[in-house]
Amino acid sequence: MPPSVAPGERVPAEIQLRRGSQRASVRPAGATLRSYRAHGRELLDGFGRSGWSQDGRGQLLLPWPNRIRGGRYRFGGHHHQLPLSEAARNNAIHGLVRWVNWQVEEAKPERARLSVELYPQPGYPFWMRFEAEYALSLEGLEVTLGAQNLGRGPAPFGAGAHPYVRLAGRTVDDLLVRIPAGHRLTSDSQGIPTGEVGVEGTEYDFRQGRRIGPLVLDTCFSDLPRTGWEVEVGIGPGFERVRVWADGTFPYVMVYSGDGVSAPGRPRAGLAVEPMTCVPDAFNSGRGLLVLRPGESYLGRWGVAHGR
Repeated sequence: MPPSVAPGERVPAEIQLRRGSQRASVRPAGATLRSYRAHGRELLDGFGRSGWSQDGRGQLLLPWPNRIRGGRYRFGGHHHQLPLSEAARNNAIHGLVRWVNWQVEEAKPERARLSVELYPQPGYPFWMRFEAEYALSLEGLEVTLGAQNLGRGPAPFGAGAHPYVRLAGRTVDDLLVRIPAGHRLTSDSQGIPTGEVGVEGTEYDFRQGRRIGPLVLDTCFSDLPRTGWEVEVGIGPGFERVRVWADGTFPYVMVYSGDGVSAPGRPRAGLAVEPMTCVPDAFNSGRGLLVLRPGESYLGRWGVAHGR
């Protein structure tokens, strides 16, 4: 797939949101957040108007975030095999609706709502409906994610999002970050959790806020405030700051320093701060996994707040 639209080709459709100095661009393809600007500054490391999302930039991760080892899991007494969408690590990654065209249900200057139905298929034989609402407020961008089980039996489910934060053209090394997490998950070479350890006294302790420096992060943090949390990203006093926040339905956050990104010239250009309802490989471990009964729904909120 080419990284941009060739001359003469139609540029993909977008929804443009505006409120005061804020601007947001959302692609119906994947209900993807391509760009978010405030006070004349781009606050996300997204992609260009004629480009497409690489490395998960701005995408919604449904019906699971992160990885499933080997794409295999057992549910309801049956074994399931998903396509290996991360072939290099032999995993299924970030769900099944990132490249699907979502239906635009509502588009207003400050708010847009999109939906998609995921029909039963090999590896995920469950019928789901997802909704995403993007709305601009005085504080920033708020995203509401909804899911409903339309099928006749229970369905395993998880949700996540994949925004990359950037500030003033600085690299990840320059960023000051505060992550209110008391623990992190350790992982193997496939990115699958192997255990959980406390962050106190380690280089992963960002509870008081500190510079990332050369530390490589591809880390799932846990032990977050149960009612909701925010990860604050800044440069220093007087500079623009960004807060990625989530409500209590997202008890985990994946923080990725972008060292292994595939986008040309982009390593460590943006910091991915990914709200997640469950841990990687939750379809196997069950940790954080939601099981929606027929007709049952999920609703969660996360967002990006701007300010100094």
